[in-house]
Amino acid sequence: MLPDRKMYALLTRPQNKSGFKPLPVVIIGNGPSGICLSYLLSGNIPYFKRGSLHPHPILQRKLEEAPDVSILDQDLEYLSEGLEGRSHSPVALLFDTLQRPDTDFGGTAESVLTWWHETNRAIPHLVLGRNAPGGAWHSIEGSMVTLSRGEWMGLPDLPFKDWLKQKRRGLRNNRATAEDIAQYYQHYVMKKGLQKNFRCGTVVTSVRKVSAESISNHTQKDLLENSDSLWNFNEKSAEVFQVDGFFKTVKGDKEPFSIYAENVVLATGTYDSPTWLGVKGENLSYVHHQLSALEEAVKNNSIGIMSDPVLIVGAGLTAADAILFAHHCNIPVIHVFRRQVSDPGLIFNQLPKMMYPEYHKVHQMMKEQSAACAGPYECYVSLPEHHVLSFGKDKKCIFQDKNGYQKVYKISMALVLTGSNPNLSFLPNNAIDLAMDSDQPVNPKRNPIDVDPFTYECTQEKGLYALGPLAGDNFVRFVQGGALAVASSLLKKANKNPP
Repeated sequence: MLPDRKMYALLTRPQNKSGFKPLPVVIIGNGPSGICLSYLLSGNIPYFKRGSLHPHPILQRKLEEAPDVSILDQDLEYLSEGLEGRSHSPVALLFDTLQRPDTDFGGTAESVLTWWHETNRAIPHLVLGRNAPGGAWHSIEGSMVTLSRGEWMGLPDLPFKDWLKQKRRGLRNNRATAEDIAQYYQHYVMKKGLQKNFRCGTVVTSVRKVSAESISNHTQKDLLENSDSLWNFNEKSAEVFQVDGFFKTVKGDKEPFSIYAENVVLATGTYDSPTWLGVKGENLSYVHHQLSALEEAVKNNSIGIMSDPVLIVGAGLTAADAILFAHHCNIPVIHVFRRQVSDPGLIFNQLPKMMYPEYHKVHQMMKEQSAACAGPYECYVSLPEHHVLSFGKDKKCIFQDKNGYQKVYKISMALVLTGSNPNLSFLPNNAIDLAMDSDQPVNPKRNPIDVDPFTYECTQEKGLYALGPLAGDNFVRFVQGGALAVASSLLKKANKNPP
């Protein structure tokens, strides 16, 4: 978040060779996970608020056992034992229930946490991100409404609803727009004084372990404003991480940087690399893998009411958003997906109808408007249990159903919206060696990075941590527990825990 001139000076300034010290922590990714961890590492320490009453009686008893000890310094495994909820991570459930005690039951009980700013416990760190703070939220169409309730999108000690009230806005159906969320995260970084830790416009190209001895005599081009580190080394590390990349200037130039860190936190999310079908013709210019392509085509009037249908492939929420957008613009749609409409694994079968009326409408369309029988919805055809065989240069697309029968449709454009994968090309072997199944690529739902559940440190690489979707936490309300676990672990390493 520094202006170009200042950033360039920091990038190119040599560090004193004799006083070389690696940075304690580098966080790669500036979305909600990275922001929350930066807040905790900046000396913001959570304590149980005296006089608070948590609706979970066993947790309340545990919290009362050590009211003067911060949550970061307590045994997270002990505190989280026995908690149940919508996450598989015990620490995610713990931090969520401390901040929003009865939210899953529709309650509005206040957080049982109070926050103290203890500067002596801050750990120097940098947060590297391609865009403004908020990460992928800046890449999502602004009017899209979040799946999660608005209050679940908030970060510690600044409720999202309070921020929205200041803007004299309310939540639609208890949910917020992507534009609101992106603005809130930027505001959070400024309000909490975290901007000095953020380096936006940076792209990391490589992270690898190197010998500490081999770099001690080298000049470091780094991103630090102040090279004096407050880090207390318990013992001299034999190895550190070398983080390489480049910084994008306003002029479009790429300025390289190299920094060294004792610990690296992966918080890049999964929005980077859309999933491809791997079929013939998928690389043709009319086949796209992001919803923004449809928005752009409508804006440019390259498709409209009289166009051939738009093909939408996928049965998740992004595909549903594309269908709603096309329906709103009266653009004809052919919707292809592999599952049955009644499949319990389909996200629409898991959402409450009252809270998500627009997604329920898409689900109705999928059920009632198949190619076999005309339904009440114009300009939409549903093809369940079908898959794409190929895309032709003449914009003819071939589908196949479960019985092997093929259909051909002429389309105007195709949107393949079947999910996305993290881009971990900056790590050796694309981080496959770090995954739960080291024979398969990292996938947030099926094959996350293998981490210790109470520290979020990678089991295969000490000093490397993973947060958010990379560690299997796919909702903003739950990524914060991972940040709590990482901060607790790093404070122990730094010997910054009170006696």
